[in-house]
Amino acid sequence: MHERLKPAGETRAADVLHRMRADIISCTLKPGAKLRFEGLRDIYAVSFSTLREALSRLVAEGLVVAEDQRGFVVAPVSIDDLTDLTYVRVLVERECVALAIKHGDDDWEAQIIGAFHRMDRLQNRLGSTYYLSEEWGKLHGEFHFSLVAACGSPNLLEIRQKLFERAHRYRRMSSQFRTKWRAKDVEHKMIMDAMIARDTARAMELIERHIRETTENVIKYAGHLFAAPDEQPRKRTAHAAE
Repeated sequence: MHERLKPAGETRAADVLHRMRADIISCTLKPGAKLRFEGLRDIYAVSFSTLREALSRLVAEGLVVAEDQRGFVVAPVSIDDLTDLTYVRVLVERECVALAIKHGDDDWEAQIIGAFHRMDRLQNRLGSTYYLSEEWGKLHGEFHFSLVAACGSPNLLEIRQKLFERAHRYRRMSSQFRTKWRAKDVEHKMIMDAMIARDTARAMELIERHIRETTENVIKYAGHLFAAPDEQPRKRTAHAAE
């Protein structure tokens, strides 16, 4: 049986959603920036209806805010948001780690080792500025996903991935101002070793420490970029106007 082909409109909508999400996460679309339909149409070459659909999805993901009667803006960043995001990420990642260790098999272990190897090899080739590389960022995300891929809950993995992508915005902002980077390769290997050894308590402890130390460094290096509470956009209470 042939796989059903997606209609062209559905494919375009998925493509623009992917592109806009990537542009927000990479900070190409800056936190707090107004998202005007005319400008977005020029950038992404799609219709207003396709843009509205993509923006609505991004609102649901927490990457865009619909302001009351004033359209859409890229979700701002703040220390309060980062602190709460970190709290929820720790809860979700610890649960994913525990379930992955419980359900993971030999193939899962091999995928972790392979993802770590690819990330580590690229890091060695790039040198001290590896953290500025888009390619390394992609491999870093793949490594972290490999750790929890065997958790057995698609819904939990979806929630975890959205939180990881939101946190990536903060990491990208921080990376632009750091004068040095902590030895994350050592941290990643320790986490990998604990997962493969099926040491649940240690793996959960290490992943929590990894997340919290990243947050501390983001605040240290990029905290001056965060919006003050009174500068946050007003969220939509009804339907936002174009």
